[in-house]
Amino acid sequence: MENEAISLITGDITALQVDAIVNAANTSLLGGGGVDGAIHRAAGPKLLDACRAIGGCPTGEARITPGFNLPARCVIHTVGPVWRGGNHNEEALLYACYTQSLKLGLENQCFTIAFPNISTGIYGFPRQRAAEIAIGAVQDFISTNPARIKVIFVCFDNENFRIYRQLLGN
Repeated sequence: MENEAISLITGDITALQVDAIVNAANTSLLGGGGVDGAIHRAAGPKLLDACRAIGGCPTGEARITPGFNLPARCVIHTVGPVWRGGNHNEEALLYACYTQSLKLGLENQCFTIAFPNISTGIYGFPRQRAAEIAIGAVQDFISTNPARIKVIFVCFDNENFRIYRQLLGN
């Protein structure tokens, strides 16, 4: 699914040849399961060394490293919130993950940026609401930024793909 600034695919985010892929990281940035583990495995051990040197990342913020063995030039690491019922600032923190990642990407000349479905795996964020926040954050950022950015939402499974496709009107 595609429009001028936002596209939607299913697949493996580690295989994309883009300026940056976004890693749904944990606060240590030292690797984990899901997308985080896949990105660390595909990038190779130098990614772990670079993340170790950063020293972590708070929830809702983002950090950047080279892509090392990935086809993407950079990896933007962002830490999504763990869903705790919706009364602990989870929505604002998730929104910040997307806007901070895009801001950091632009600061580093990344104009094609691929996002996974942040916080919807083990962190338990409701998928529908997470997709609404992700799309809203990206659309808000694109509408207020003169730089020409291309965002790709990369869904790992059919359920997320269906939700994003419906919300994007494709």
